[in-house]
Amino acid sequence: MSWRAWLAGRGHACLGIDAILLRAMADTSRFTIICPCCEATLNIDANTGAILSHEEKQKPLASFEGLVKDLDKQKQTREQLFAQEMSSMKDRERLLEEKFKEAMKRAEKDKDKVYRNPLDLD
Repeated sequence: MSWRAWLAGRGHACLGIDAILLRAMADTSRFTIICPCCEATLNIDANTGAILSHEEKQKPLASFEGLVKDLDKQKQTREQLFAQEMSSMKDRERLLEEKFKEAMKRAEKDKDKVYRNPLDLD
């Protein structure tokens, strides 16, 4: 498999044109390519274009303080959403009461009309 096909198969936007190409100084039979999307390192055979080796970039482990900070941020977001929903539920009862009163007024005003079910019009 060529390195261009490998990058395309992994969903990378860089098909070699944007990839950073490093030629090994001592060994001209292979290329080293660093993908700008995921920063993986590919060693490519210069003659065939086949992938000789692939190394993904090592992701640094998050610090404990960073994890605690993220958890605190998530907790704050949850509390804000909960408070927002609680306030909307308090207001909901009043809105439903107003809608009911409006519907009762319309029903009183239109009580002389005969109700026609829209499904019976066929």
